[in-house]
This record gives sequence, structure tokens and C-alpha cells, in this order.
Amino acid sequence: MLRITVLADERALARQEATRVADALKTKPDLVLGLPTGRTPVRLYHELGTLHSRGQVDFSRAMTFNLDEFFGIPPSHQGSYRTFMEQHLFSRVNMAPDRVHFLNGAAPDAEAECRRYEAAITAVGGIDLQLVGIGTNGHIGFNEPARELAGRTHRVTLKASTRRSNVALFGGELERVPIEALSMGMATILHARQVVLLATGKSKARCIERLVNGPLTPKLPASFLQLHRDVELVLDTAAAALLQDSQQLPAARS
Repeated sequence: MLRITVLADERALARQEATRVADALKTKPDLVLGLPTGRTPVRLYHELGTLHSRGQVDFSRAMTFNLDEFFGIPPSHQGSYRTFMEQHLFSRVNMAPDRVHFLNGAAPDAEAECRRYEAAITAVGGIDLQLVGIGTNGHIGFNEPARELAGRTHRVTLKASTRRSNVALFGGELERVPIEALSMGMATILHARQVVLLATGKSKARCIERLVNGPLTPKLPASFLQLHRDVELVLDTAAAALLQDSQQLPAARS
């Protein structure tokens, strides 16, 4: 069963989830984290930077694997997710560079790169805590709605809506947004020991309602989170607005 936490706004969500990560690192300093990009986790990453500056969180033994990366651009590209993560998280905390893992969007052989990434996750014993967002079309990572989903890390053609959602990373010019990406597959994500989905804003409300109340379908990749034994949806009030039977939802916390 999906657990649902509703918080008043993005700031409350960021503070709670930063505390979750900090507590998890205190319990297991060598925690393996799966991390998302996009607008939703930015405030969380900045909050983690604040906690680190206060000596309240230590990333020195942690290890990270990011969910996805654009294909066809190098890690140094201003629009890459590697650059995004350096800006919003890694430059703000004490992550050891050799413990940060990314898919290489400039790899000459995409399929070999995907196999390498899967092997790297397996070699460390899997992901302990996987944070994910959700796209406005229900995608998780870059697992786009389709007739069938790839289970493991794979190359994917991006939907137009997904490319539009990332246009700010490419100077507002849609034609500069890559048409392909590399992404963890849904099976890879579901093999994490714990999954937490973060969603904020009214644009996510319809997908959240379908995830909670709808059927399992590759047309809504996020619906496969229903299969996980330890998954929590952490939402602000806007993202939770369309959930039915609101009496079953916890009161929003600030």
C-alpha cells in the first residue's frame, strides 16, 4: 500500500526530506542514494547544503547514483544533469567525487554505458534510498509512457512534453534539448530498498491521482510504484488536490 504524506508547501517538503536524508546518513554513513533532477528537488538539495554548513549532515561516506542523463552531450555541458547536480547539491556538501555516479551522455556506445551503470549499482549492493520525482505525463526518471517499459537502464526517446519541461536548461530553446536520454529502468528503481516520490504543484495533481487510484499501466510509468513494498508519496497540498476520499489523507503539515 502506498503511504502518503501531505505537507503545506515546497519549503515544508524540502525541510522534512532533508531531515530524512540526514537521519538516514546518521544511521548508515555509507548510504547509497538514488537521486533525481528537475525543479522539485532543488529546494531539498539547497536545504541539505544548509544542514551541511551547520554540521548536521555528513556525505563523506555516502554514494549516489543519478536516475538519468541526456544522451549526446558531455557531462560538462551547461544543460547536463551532471552540471545541474553539481550546482544544486554536490558543490554544497562534502561528497567524495569518486562516490558520485552518473550515466555518461557522451558515451560512444549507449547500450554498453547502460550495462556499465547497472553493473555499478549491483556491485555496491543496490540503492538504499531512491528519491524520484514525477513528470506531468507520469514518467519516472526518463521512463516515458509507452506500450511497454524497459526494466533496466536503457536509451530512450523523449516525449515532446518532457523536452519542453527541460527547456530552461538549454537557454529556453527547444531545438537544443536532446531528443534522447539514458535512464534507469523501472525494475532498477523498484529494486531500491526504499522509494520516496516527491511531487509539488497543481500540474502534478492529475498524475498523482492516477498513481494512487488508477490501474497499473505502462502508460503511467509511476503506477508501477504500487508494486514496491516500501514506498511513500510526499506531496504538497497542490499536488494532492485531486486525491479522492480525502478522509484517508493525513492533514497537511507545515
